[in-house]
Parts: sequence; C-alpha cells; structure tokens
Amino acid sequence: MANEKITWQDFEKVDIRIGTVVDVQDFPKAKNPAYKIWVDLGELGIKKSSAQVTKLYVKEDLLDKQVVCVCNFEPRQIADFMSEILVTGFVLEDKKVVLAQAERKIPNGTRLL
Repeated sequence: MANEKITWQDFEKVDIRIGTVVDVQDFPKAKNPAYKIWVDLGELGIKKSSAQVTKLYVKEDLLDKQVVCVCNFEPRQIADFMSEILVTGFVLEDKKVVLAQAERKIPNGTRLL
C-alpha cells in the first residue's frame, strides 16, 4: 500500500496545512497515551486533535509549536473527545512519534502544495 501510486488530483484532495498549537491537555481516557491538542489553523479557526506524541513531547514543549495537519478527514470520536484534524508525524519503530514541522515559521493555515 505504501508504494501505491496516486495522481496529482488525488494529492490535491488532501488538505494539509500548518498551524500553531495553542492548548495541550492530558487525555487519560484515550486508549493509547495521548494529548488533547488545539491548533490555530488561521482562516480555518482552532481545531482539535488527539495526538499520540507523549513519548517524545511534554505539554509545555508543544505550546506555540507549529505542526503540519491534515484538515479534511472526517471528525473522529476518541473516548469523550472529537478529533477534527490529524497532526502528522513520523512513527519510529518503538512507536515514538516525531512531529512533522516546517523549517521556518509561516502563517497559520498555509496549505502544503
């Protein structure tokens, strides 16, 4: 599946944007260790995500960090929390997640093309 080819039109359907983390809270009800994260996505507003990034990041490190998000997934109920976006990252073999980020600060809501 990882090597399945897609068209440019397929790629254009994925709404990937940069946003800034504005709030982080513990998520003890999550099945796997996770945080509740709120991301300012500029014109899209502030969106919520459940992110399994607790192995490499403490809450304070995430505040004001810009992250890359998929913004057009269907919202997903996780325990008592509705996750609206997917905060992207690279999953290492030990299930540690390294967040995907831009190499410099850019305006919230900027779309990846």
